[in-house]
Amino acid sequence: MRSRAASPFQTLLRRAGLPAVMLIAIGFFGYNAVLGPTGVMQTKLIKAEFDQKQADYAALDKQRAALRNRVGLLDQKRGVDPDLADELARKQLNVVRPDEVVIPLQKHAPAAAAGR
Repeated sequence: MRSRAASPFQTLLRRAGLPAVMLIAIGFFGYNAVLGPTGVMQTKLIKAEFDQKQADYAALDKQRAALRNRVGLLDQKRGVDPDLADELARKQLNVVRPDEVVIPLQKHAPAAAAGR
């Protein structure tokens, strides 16, 4: 039997095929490690967004605590805080005491109307 001689292309493919595949694989994983969806660059962006969300959460938590305090002052079991009840009633009914002075403030006109 005669053995067939390998062509130069087949020889080159056998010698360089595995290293080429390995270089492609290393390049793929290296790219994803730096620029991929969970890579180093994206992790920095996620960290910055997380810090911003924590600041937003802290502000909302502070606002929630203030609202919880006002609701607690209106608790019927402990009795309604007279100052808060007075403030809310006066605001809703638009009334003042005889010894108070009311200073009306003009609302700002729109910019288009101010130029006329």
